[in-house]
Amino acid sequence: MTQHTDLPSDLLPPAVRQFLDAHIVRDADTASSFLAEDAVIVDQDETFRGREETDAFLRDAGSEFEYTTERIGAHRVDDTHWVVTVRLEGTFPGGVAELDYRFALRDDLIAELVIANHPV
Repeated sequence: MTQHTDLPSDLLPPAVRQFLDAHIVRDADTASSFLAEDAVIVDQDETFRGREETDAFLRDAGSEFEYTTERIGAHRVDDTHWVVTVRLEGTFPGGVAELDYRFALRDDLIAELVIANHPV
């Protein structure tokens, strides 16, 4: 599993930091407020586009499971791209997952979020 290679939270862009804070506690309305109106979220080969689809994704994703989320790593790719690695533990198949949340920002909002398995 991944070593803790954490970039301090205060060095993440506010939209990324606040989105994750809300998403971790399953506050979909607050998390959605950090997305651009035409945002795209890709998760497990499914793509959600625009406010209605991304709101539904944030509200419903993982709701059938109980799990905890811990941010275990983060890095800046460039001025508009950031990757945050999270570790999920819970009642979903496999019980443990490490995922990369790949953010693309535009005008201080999240324009794209791709959620993918963290490479081993």
